[in-house]
Amino acid sequence: MTIKFHIILLFLLVSATGLSQNVWSLDECVSYAIEHNLQVRNTSYTESSSRESYRQSVRDLLPNVNGFADYRIQFGRSEDPNTNDFVNTEFFRNNYALNANLDVFRGFQKLNAIKASKFIYKAAQEDVQQQKFLLAFRVMRAYYDIKFFEGLVANSLEQQEISQSNYDLVNKQVDLGLMAGADLYEAESNLLGDKLLVTQNQNLLANAKLVLIQEMNYAETEEIVLEPTIDPLIENALTEEVLVDSLYTSARGFVPLVKSQEFRMQAAKKQLQSTRGFLFPSLSLLAGYGTSYFETNVDNDGNLIPFRTQIKDNTSKFVGAELSIPISNGWSNRSRVKQQKIAYLQAKNNLKIQEQELFQLIQQLVQTHNALLAEFEQSNKRVQAQELAFAIAQKRYEKGLINALDLFQAKNLFGVAQNENLQVGLRLKVNKSTIDFYNGLPIFNIN
Repeated sequence: MTIKFHIILLFLLVSATGLSQNVWSLDECVSYAIEHNLQVRNTSYTESSSRESYRQSVRDLLPNVNGFADYRIQFGRSEDPNTNDFVNTEFFRNNYALNANLDVFRGFQKLNAIKASKFIYKAAQEDVQQQKFLLAFRVMRAYYDIKFFEGLVANSLEQQEISQSNYDLVNKQVDLGLMAGADLYEAESNLLGDKLLVTQNQNLLANAKLVLIQEMNYAETEEIVLEPTIDPLIENALTEEVLVDSLYTSARGFVPLVKSQEFRMQAAKKQLQSTRGFLFPSLSLLAGYGTSYFETNVDNDGNLIPFRTQIKDNTSKFVGAELSIPISNGWSNRSRVKQQKIAYLQAKNNLKIQEQELFQLIQQLVQTHNALLAEFEQSNKRVQAQELAFAIAQKRYEKGLINALDLFQAKNLFGVAQNENLQVGLRLKVNKSTIDFYNGLPIFNIN
C-alpha cells in the first residue's frame, strides 16, 4: 500500500463525516483568520493612525488662523481704557481678534516631516502585511498538522483492521486446534494496542483542530472539515532546483518585514534632515485684525457709544514678518541633530539585520528542502520495502512458518514507515509552499 492509497482512504473518511458540513480549503482558512484575527485588526488601527499623521503633516503647510474673543467684568481699581485714568467703577469690556501666521521658511522642516511621515505610513502598511503573512503561515502549519494526524488516524485504522483480521484468523486456527491459545493472546494484545493507538491519534487530531480553530478565531459551533485532497506539489518538488541567491533576490524585493524596516530607515533619514532645520533661521508672515468694546467708552455728552460703533471705530489691523535666528538654546538643537543621526544609523543597522536574517532563513529553507527531498525519496522506497516484507510475513504466518511476534513486528515496521512517509511528505509540502511564498508566488489569498 502506498501513500496514494492512504490519501484516497483519508478522502473517504473525511467525506463521510463532512457531507453535511462546509469543507474548508487552505485559502478559505487563511482568509477567515485574517478577517477575524484581533492582532491583524490592531495593526490595521496603527496603519490608520499613521495615515492620519501623514495627512496632518501635509495640512501643516497651511497657514495657522486663530480667532479670539473675551468678555471681562472688572472690579475695584482698574484702568479706564477711554481716559487711561484709574477708576473704582465696575465695568465690562469685550475684545475680538483674528490672527494668521504663515511659515515661509523653516529649514525645510515641514517638507522633510511630510516625507518622513509618508515613509512611516508605508512602513505601517507593510506591518499589516507582515501580520497577515505570519498568521497565514501559522494557519498553514496548523492546517497541515491536521492533515498529518488525519493520515495517522487513517494508517492506525488500517493497522487495526489488519490486526482484527489476524485475530479472527488465529481464533479460527485455535478452534481447529492448529494454533495454541498463547497465539490468540498475542493477537488480542496486538489488536488492543492498535485500538489504543487509534484513540491516541484521534485525540492528537482533535488537538490539532483546536489549534487551527484558535488561530482562525473561529467562533462557529460546527466542526471544521478540511478538503480531503493534497495538491500534487511533492511530485513537482522532486524535479525543481532551488537556488539561494535567486530566492533571496526575489524575497528581498517584497518581504514586508524587510520593506517595513527599509521605509523606517528612509523615514529616519528625513527626520534627521528635518531636525537639522532647527539650526537655520526661520521666516514667517503675520497678519491680524482686532477690535474691542468698552462699557466706559462715552461720547462728549456722556452717552455710552453703541456696541456696533465701537466695534467699527476700535478696529486695529497689522501685517508683518517675523525672522527668528537660533543663536543659543543650551546647545539643544545640535543635541537633537546628534540624537536623530544616531537613530538614523540604528535604523540602517536594523535594516541590515533584517536582510541578514532573511538570507539566513532562505539558506535554511533551501537546505531543509534538499534534505527533505532525499528523505522523501528514501521514505518512499522504505514504504515499498516494508509493504512487501509485511505481505510476505503475512503469507508465511498463515502457513505457520513464523510466529505471531514476527508477524506483528513486520506489521509495526510497515506502519512506522507509512507514518514517517506521511510526515516527511507534509513537511516537504509546507517547506515548498514557504519557498514559493519567498519566490513571490501567490500561495495565500491574504487580500
